[in-house]
Amino acid sequence: MVVPEPRGWRTGRPHAVRLARAAKPHVVRGTRAVVHATRAAATRSMKLTTLQLTAGAAALGLAVSAGAVVTAGPWDSSGQRTAEQDWAASHDREGGADHGGASGTSSGTAQGAPKPAPSAVSVLTGLGDSVPAPTERALDDVLAPLLRAPALGSGRTAAVVDVTTGRTLFGLGADEALTPASTTKIATAAAALSAAGPDHRIQTRTLLQPDSREVVLVGGGDPTLTAHEDAGGYASLRTLAAETAAALKKRDVHQVAVAYDTSLYSGPALHPIGVNSNLAPVSALMVDEGRLDDSSSGPADRGADPAADAAKAFAELLADQGISTTSAAPVKASDKAGSLSTVESPPLSTLVERMLTNSDNDIAEALARQTALAAGEPASFEGAETAIRAALDKLGLPLDGTRFADGSGLNRDDRLTAHLLTALLADAASPSHPELRSIVTGLPVAGFTGTLRTRYADDVPGTGVVRAKTGTLTGVNTLAGTVVDTDGRLLAFAFMASETSDPTGAQRALDTTASALATCGCR
Repeated sequence: MVVPEPRGWRTGRPHAVRLARAAKPHVVRGTRAVVHATRAAATRSMKLTTLQLTAGAAALGLAVSAGAVVTAGPWDSSGQRTAEQDWAASHDREGGADHGGASGTSSGTAQGAPKPAPSAVSVLTGLGDSVPAPTERALDDVLAPLLRAPALGSGRTAAVVDVTTGRTLFGLGADEALTPASTTKIATAAAALSAAGPDHRIQTRTLLQPDSREVVLVGGGDPTLTAHEDAGGYASLRTLAAETAAALKKRDVHQVAVAYDTSLYSGPALHPIGVNSNLAPVSALMVDEGRLDDSSSGPADRGADPAADAAKAFAELLADQGISTTSAAPVKASDKAGSLSTVESPPLSTLVERMLTNSDNDIAEALARQTALAAGEPASFEGAETAIRAALDKLGLPLDGTRFADGSGLNRDDRLTAHLLTALLADAASPSHPELRSIVTGLPVAGFTGTLRTRYADDVPGTGVVRAKTGTLTGVNTLAGTVVDTDGRLLAFAFMASETSDPTGAQRALDTTASALATCGCR
């Protein structure tokens, strides 16, 4: 049969096919990786269809255009698991996490910053009823044996959904709620995008207290606020300082006390997991995620008081602008305080993409609190849980047995089902929910970006075609995402395993199962 191509990518098809026929033995990284994806795919023992290659290449193009290729290694290859295990040992309980490991312009945002990835509507809607869906029996024949792999432990659940129709094609304990690890971030993303909106931007402000010379740095909950010289499109503390200094000089003010306001958030700042290199204390005010080095993702030592550190850095930047400063204690800014300057984050859609690609825990917890604020709930762990559940319930999603104890998935008390994860992904890919599309565009691409960058090699069939969020805690391994099968059908999947003892083996088993979907013409 003749399969119609997605119109948006029709002109690129001849080039993709030519590249696919010119295979070379190794996948390269960066921008060259996008081109090589189609080359490597064509030489695998299980051939991929032209439509599948086209969709895969399109997906990779979206990822690169959004700045999703990270030069720092993914969290899968980092010390995250070691840090979590050290914490667990100190608390005499099982722990450990390895969660698989930029936007527009406004005040404080650099020109030329990476824009949010396109919605890819033409790609996703092009894979519709014109191509056949897999049959339930054929999928069961392929997936059931793979999900019995010993490396997946004693508890495993799974679901596969046809994105076009929303019909469940395969289920294994799909309604059983298990610890999801970092796949929790898919739910956090959906809730934040639904409640606050994909275009919402987070403000960081400076105010001048009435009848005083006290400048207050007011945190709005932007974890991507940066003090780096190159802000990369994110809100710049340097810009905020320069604009604040200019506003003060207009008022003939050249000496101030610098205070800071974190009152937007309530409840404990420390995650239940404790002090950990994977997450700063959750604060409405932080710069560069409280990192004490120049990293932008992955584990790093964090300051114990990110807000105080941000205020200190801001005072130093004010001094560089000719404003003498002294320190002041944290305060609640007066309602009568005068505005000096404001910078804004990129839109939430961009933060979602960065969070999912790099499995960023700090962004995840910030998005959970943005959800709470949008719902009128306290911006705390408890308030965020209430708001996330309410947002997902409003979307009509299956929530029986689920729990959202945090936004990142670091909390082992989280509970999600494979059914919920696939329903979330299907909604994100649906034309009826364009506000959720950055969930799809933010998913790591197998073998190329984010937390899947090193988990696939050029001889694995799913490379460049599987897009998925990883999740790993000690004894827990999960994978949830989308894949285009060899018939050109877009599928959403979720595989969850608990009580695993071989994390590398479990990851390999999950990747193999997702690849089986990519190579399955299961009619």
